[in-house]
Amino acid sequence: MRKKSERRKKPWIRLGSPLHHVFEYALLLAGSFLIAFSFNVFLNPNQIASGGISGISTIIQDLLGIEPAIVQWILNIPLFILGLLLLGGQFGMKTAVGSVVLPFFVLLTREIEPLTNNDILATIYGGIGVGAGLGIVFRGRASTGGLDLAAQLLHKYTGIGYGLAIALFDGAVIVTAGIIFTPEKALLALIGLFVTTKTIDVVQLGFRYTKVAFIITRETASIRQAVLYDLDRGLTELSAHGGYTGEARPVLMVVVSQTEVTRLKALVKSIDPGAFVILADATEVLGEGFKQ
Repeated sequence: MRKKSERRKKPWIRLGSPLHHVFEYALLLAGSFLIAFSFNVFLNPNQIASGGISGISTIIQDLLGIEPAIVQWILNIPLFILGLLLLGGQFGMKTAVGSVVLPFFVLLTREIEPLTNNDILATIYGGIGVGAGLGIVFRGRASTGGLDLAAQLLHKYTGIGYGLAIALFDGAVIVTAGIIFTPEKALLALIGLFVTTKTIDVVQLGFRYTKVAFIITRETASIRQAVLYDLDRGLTELSAHGGYTGEARPVLMVVVSQTEVTRLKALVKSIDPGAFVILADATEVLGEGFKQ
């Protein structure tokens, strides 16, 4: 009988199935709503314009009094059409939906009272909310459009790196906010942008951290057996050669959870005290025994 950790788990929603597409659109809608909610109860009332079209809409609302949702529609939809014409159909229907739905949710939640008037709290919680919303949208393999499309266009036609293009657009929005509002608001917007970026990583990769161990030993067979049957983990044997001796020296690669690190090191040490062990962080591991 196969061990429990060796049984292959079937995904509860098959990739590419109609139900999977529905699930992805549900993630797009849920993420867009969370972004809109965070924008209206944290960022916009406190004039925190932390980049993107939402930041532009906050600035224009202060200057011209135009509803942020209207500004976002005015900018989002033409950008999507322009991207479709110049970059091809790579954006797909979900980007089109995101470009329309996000401003709609901003309009829908505009009457909700702000949860705080403290700039620091608004920046942190707004950044977390927007980051969580974007992370959910990205997990649905979707996009809310906006300046990401503009960055792709700039990248294609100027050769500027995509990451740099996004930074230039967000930076321009934040600098403008510093001029229109106050320099302090621009500094807060930078904090919000940082919090958003880190929250996206958490949503995409999760809180669970694992370790990948590379073991170089002369007792390869014994350690292989210990990992497979005592630790109950799989492993991969990599072919390698000593840089000085030129001798064949297999490397065992093992992925373990945080709680198994101490046990792995003890097992290796008990078999070969002179083994060379390298441990590195692995933020996400997909496959049997880990996340499916």
